[in-house]
Amino acid sequence: MDRPITTLFLLMSLDGKISTGSTDEMDVDKDFPKIDGVKEGLHQYYEIERTTDLWSFNTGRVQAKVGVNQKEMPEKTPVSFVLLDNSHLTAHGIRYFCALAKECVLITSNKDHPAFSVEENNLHIIAQEQVSLREAFKRLKSDFGCERMTIQSGGTVNELLLREKLLDYVDIIVAPILIGGKDTSTLIDGHSLTCESELPGLSALKLIECTPLCDSYVRMRYKVIS
Repeated sequence: MDRPITTLFLLMSLDGKISTGSTDEMDVDKDFPKIDGVKEGLHQYYEIERTTDLWSFNTGRVQAKVGVNQKEMPEKTPVSFVLLDNSHLTAHGIRYFCALAKECVLITSNKDHPAFSVEENNLHIIAQEQVSLREAFKRLKSDFGCERMTIQSGGTVNELLLREKLLDYVDIIVAPILIGGKDTSTLIDGHSLTCESELPGLSALKLIECTPLCDSYVRMRYKVIS
């Protein structure tokens, strides 16, 4: 394979929502700890997250949403981060990830992105005229030795990864909550299929593990088979 083996790893509600509402002010990381019946088992997601791949793919929008543009500089970790961003991360947000990561790789089509003004030894930029995740993933393997990568992006980008056949495994932690709302982000957002000719873009899955966790949480792991 000429790209990393990928695993989509996310926390979602029973009805497939990965946010608590339709605005960027609402977020499961901020809101789930406040909800009785949900907060008790939330720690399990973060404990499993710490066992995922040493390369992590994220989007600037999601990271801006959780506050990296304002956070104090973190301690170094062994994880390398790949960030897809055109406009959400500031220079501070980029420096935050450089401080946190072993290697920090930004994928962008914005030639004026603040990252170009940041001078850090572990910052690498994949600049594209038009973002191609397939080509970027190839470079992650060929240029940086990325063999396996955990995907933790938002629903719209997840749809692009799905349609481009860039997902190999899906690892989902289901929280015991219903959120609802047609405008609230789900595991896979993006455009809806409208005709049978688009059906080859679908991906079938094979269940490889289903584990009941404490406090009514469930972990489900799938292999993408088509």
